[in-house]
Amino acid sequence: MRPPGFWSNPPEHPGWQAHLLAPLAALYATATARRIAAPKFDPGPPVISVGNLNVGGTGKTPMVMDLVMRLGADTHVVTRGYGGSETGPLRVKEREHSADEVGDEPLLLSAFAPTWVARDRPRGLQAATRAGARVIVLDDGHQTRGVARALSILVVDAEAGFGNGRVIPSGPLREPVATGLHRTHLVVLIGPPEARARFRAKWGEALKMPVVEATLEVLETGMDWAGLPVLAFAGIGRPEKFFATLRGLGADLLRAEPLDDHQPLSEALMKRLELEAAALGAQLVTTEKDAVRLPAGFRQKVLTLPVRLRFENTGPLDRVIKERV
Repeated sequence: MRPPGFWSNPPEHPGWQAHLLAPLAALYATATARRIAAPKFDPGPPVISVGNLNVGGTGKTPMVMDLVMRLGADTHVVTRGYGGSETGPLRVKEREHSADEVGDEPLLLSAFAPTWVARDRPRGLQAATRAGARVIVLDDGHQTRGVARALSILVVDAEAGFGNGRVIPSGPLREPVATGLHRTHLVVLIGPPEARARFRAKWGEALKMPVVEATLEVLETGMDWAGLPVLAFAGIGRPEKFFATLRGLGADLLRAEPLDDHQPLSEALMKRLELEAAALGAQLVTTEKDAVRLPAGFRQKVLTLPVRLRFENTGPLDRVIKERV
């Protein structure tokens, strides 16, 4: 188990744990570089890769949602999925598959565009092409081997940044910053204005490509959250962001239950949370991604808080899509 907070040390002052684990980090970075350097498969339709450098969530799924809506008809999504989906390729059917079968993110994305799960990404791209894809969004594709990309988008959580700037296990990164940025055509920087400003101050000189800034905003559903007593739970990369959003909406957050990313929502877990919420007089609330993992008997009992990206300026994004796709 990694010591709390050691990944978050600034890159100019890595913690002692990061120094100790540096040899392992170098091996990890070398393995990643070799994997990425494999011969490239071109499926025909242009491929837009959406990925990140950090382990865990940075906002990739909202970015994929935005892209498929922006690109329009015949846009397909290819992703790896989780659990039983790690073979494929399999086209996700929103009304037939469960999150246990295909993964929560693919199930969520399938409501927006035809979505394929495949451990072998080139095979997934082939399946999407045969099904008539005009353009393919490759979810979590920045470190994927053997795929030719027309456009590579790197999503960055401005609050987390690149942590201490080091590679696993010395830090939170899948590969060195310079290496990952070298393959990037556009950076999407997500977070509050002050966090975006801090990230630019620390890493701005390394960003030689266009950068678009965005925030995650709650999708207007007519729900009045002000004063609503809630018990919130979330199994996403950074659950605290979800809890902070609820507080920002004025909800009375009586209890917050952080879960592991993609953690199964078992009947036993949900029953416990239901009993705790009843004792507190609170409403159960979760994220869109968690909601697709809910047992059938709880889907009408839990409120969902959907969020979408709001860009400060979409000009660079529109231009790079027009130029490369």
